[in-house]
Amino acid sequence: MTQPEQAKIAVTGATGRIGGRVARRVAAAGVPHRMAVRHPERAPELPGATAVRCAYGEPGAAAALEGVEVLFMVSASESPDRLDQQRAFVDAAARAGVRHVVYLSFFGAAPDAVFTLARDHWATEQHLRASGLSYTFLRDNFYADFMPALVGDDGVIRGPAGAGRAAVVAQDDIADAATAVLLRPGEHANRTYDLTGPRSLTMTEVAAILSRTTGRTITYRAETEEAAYRSRASYGAPDWQVEAWVSTYTAIAAGQLDGVSGDIPRLTGHAATPLADVVGAPQKG
Repeated sequence: MTQPEQAKIAVTGATGRIGGRVARRVAAAGVPHRMAVRHPERAPELPGATAVRCAYGEPGAAAALEGVEVLFMVSASESPDRLDQQRAFVDAAARAGVRHVVYLSFFGAAPDAVFTLARDHWATEQHLRASGLSYTFLRDNFYADFMPALVGDDGVIRGPAGAGRAAVVAQDDIADAATAVLLRPGEHANRTYDLTGPRSLTMTEVAAILSRTTGRTITYRAETEEAAYRSRASYGAPDWQVEAWVSTYTAIAAGQLDGVSGDIPRLTGHAATPLADVVGAPQKG
């Protein structure tokens, strides 16, 4: 096996679900790296890894990235100013001398995407393109791992997804793909990859798979868009967040999450993980 490129790597989001998985995989490959996180005390203790404070949109981000050549960039936490934070972070990376950014984007990112948060991802991609930095965009579909969270206490998934399909993808597969790119960034410069599961599923099919793996009776009940807004208004969330929640389903109905890519197998050397295996097996971490 050839050795990974000798690049100085930084991983953002190492205290979270995807960044943490990526940091563990980079460490397991024996590659020293920096974990750029908001709360260093929460970062995992990994061989060859050091944690530094680095917050999107705040002074000091560029200093935290000095000496880094390849940066894994997860998106900022959902907020009204998330795009501003991400643009500022890209600018900080450029000032710090980062050469290549591996950005965790979203499937179908576009300025007119139905899923509202996919528009922010597209705008961030455009900012990276304009920055002059080398980049790789990893456009993941909805997380397969989150499908059980869609189920209400009564065993029903409710949303205006209609009969649309989504090729939900395992977080472990995303992390495997990201790690493969980080270890050999030159092979993936200025490339975009769609990260999907092995099948596009309707919400009815998702419910059936969850039923088989959990032993519960889980069903999908299509809502109208108006009913979806009414049902979620009770949470007291701001309008932009309610719109994002509802648009996860309307994007599926519009066919914008449909389509299976072969990029997971190409990047990782293994097949994409089926939803049943994701929700029915212990997480790798």
